[in-house]
Amino acid sequence: MSGTKQGLLLTGGGARAAYQVGALKAIAEFYPRNHGTPFKVITGTSAGAINSCAIACYASCFRLGVKKLEYIWNNFHANQVFQCSFNEISRHLLLTFLSKFQSPHAARQPVSLFNNKPLYHLLDRYLDMRRIDINIQRQHLDAISITASDYNNGDSISFFQGNQQLQEWQRARRRGLRTRLHTNHLIASSAIPLVFPCTQIGHNFYGDGSVHQLSPLSPAIHLGAEKLLVIGAEQPPQILTLGEVRQTPSGADIAGHLLDTIFTDTLNSDIERLNRINDTLALTPASQQASLQSSLGMKPIGLFRLTNEHDINAIADKYFHDLPITIRTLLRTIGVNQGSNSSITSYLMFEQNYTRELINLGYQDVQKQEMELRGFLNI
Repeated sequence: MSGTKQGLLLTGGGARAAYQVGALKAIAEFYPRNHGTPFKVITGTSAGAINSCAIACYASCFRLGVKKLEYIWNNFHANQVFQCSFNEISRHLLLTFLSKFQSPHAARQPVSLFNNKPLYHLLDRYLDMRRIDINIQRQHLDAISITASDYNNGDSISFFQGNQQLQEWQRARRRGLRTRLHTNHLIASSAIPLVFPCTQIGHNFYGDGSVHQLSPLSPAIHLGAEKLLVIGAEQPPQILTLGEVRQTPSGADIAGHLLDTIFTDTLNSDIERLNRINDTLALTPASQQASLQSSLGMKPIGLFRLTNEHDINAIADKYFHDLPITIRTLLRTIGVNQGSNSSITSYLMFEQNYTRELINLGYQDVQKQEMELRGFLNI
């Protein structure tokens, strides 16, 4: 598939997205220092949306974009993402509680465990979104898409910015809307349900893009990608040893399981569907493929998925005491302690020791698959 348009898809996962940074760092080293991004189409959801936007802002120099992204993740602290002091958390929770008694016509406080205003300021400081248009005009980039969930109608909305040839699309429960991206889109896409507040864009309220995302591969394909590199950071399934006793799951375990489901299940299903379509097209006689593609809009899409095989929950548990004491106390009230099985900690561990380890793991995993990746990227 030489010469085909390459797309990059970065999935969600809160603090787990540090793994993506390490993978991108290793891939950037495949190219010369001043080389532009090899991905003409970039799509992201949740924390992956933030990483995607950073790459798009520096599309003219791939290594520079990854380097700036690595600097942020290498020096992360939780208070750069959400308010951590006792007074701030108490005030936020009190306002959330009192908002229930307001008139339905009043602007209510969005319901959430944490206030993520610090993240807004961090992104506003480090990401110059005006550079996206410049990179598109200079043809360093064709398009970038950020997906968020519309809480008003349940649709998955892919906000995209790209060249003029690209058209908006609408399918069942998912749409692509052309817009000029700004920080609010990133905050909305990364607003994990009930953990961070939803964000208003226009007249509607939006939350984490993974919630209603039925077809995570769709935005990149609609924007012209002909082969896709997918980088996620899901927790590998646990295999119980013979004779190991199964514990009754706690509320925190179930909450963590729901988050895992939101961030990974639809992607797995979509990849399975894509592979089935590719296999069907491969069995179709060459003489019929052109008519099939024109009538049904089906075409083969190359796919390479870089998956994590490390126990991210165990890594997060190791650094549990790096979190501010107020956050640890709040987590304990919902049943999350050091040594618990819940994966919630791995999503909220915005602390540099944890993120640095995930960056190193992502970097090492790409190095292990360097030959396969170079072949996929035609390097």
